[in-house]
Amino acid sequence: MRFSHIEIHEIIKAWVGVSLVFAIAMTGLKGTLFVAIPIALVTGGIGFLLHEMAHKYVAQRYKCWAEFRANNGALLIGLILSLFGVILLAPGGVYIHGANRNQHGKIALAGPLMNVILALLFFGMTRIFTTQLLGAIAQFGFQINAFLALFNLIPVFPFDGRSVWIWNKAAYLTTAVFAGILTFFSLTI
Repeated sequence: MRFSHIEIHEIIKAWVGVSLVFAIAMTGLKGTLFVAIPIALVTGGIGFLLHEMAHKYVAQRYKCWAEFRANNGALLIGLILSLFGVILLAPGGVYIHGANRNQHGKIALAGPLMNVILALLFFGMTRIFTTQLLGAIAQFGFQINAFLALFNLIPVFPFDGRSVWIWNKAAYLTTAVFAGILTFFSLTI
């Protein structure tokens, strides 16, 4: 994949911002925030990062221009809301030029599919890790990535689900149902 210097800066800013939102929402501004930040970086932060990089990778495979840009205003609003325990994120996205409708649908599906894969990996870790801390981290990673997959499949603009729905309704329904089952399951175990 190709990255511009500006894009690398934007990705890091959004990754840190998203991770702070998750960490603050989990702990408030209590002393445990410094424990929550690295956890958020490797669960929700990685989920966000790899979701966006999946879009970029597929777009570039189609020879499209694709670059991530952070949404500074939305990151700030997300940080403020996280102080009240609310997670609302629109940290930015990969801007794509040169894709036809079918390609755009596949590019859009790549992000939620990455979150499904990560949710399954974190679920597997919940079965492997026996310590309470590592098990809790794996459980949080499972929950947040299952939710990110489902949330991003909302079938209205600007969510990925809109492009997937327009491209292929069967692919949309299959992925959305699976993400919904994973999200429900992640909240009940």
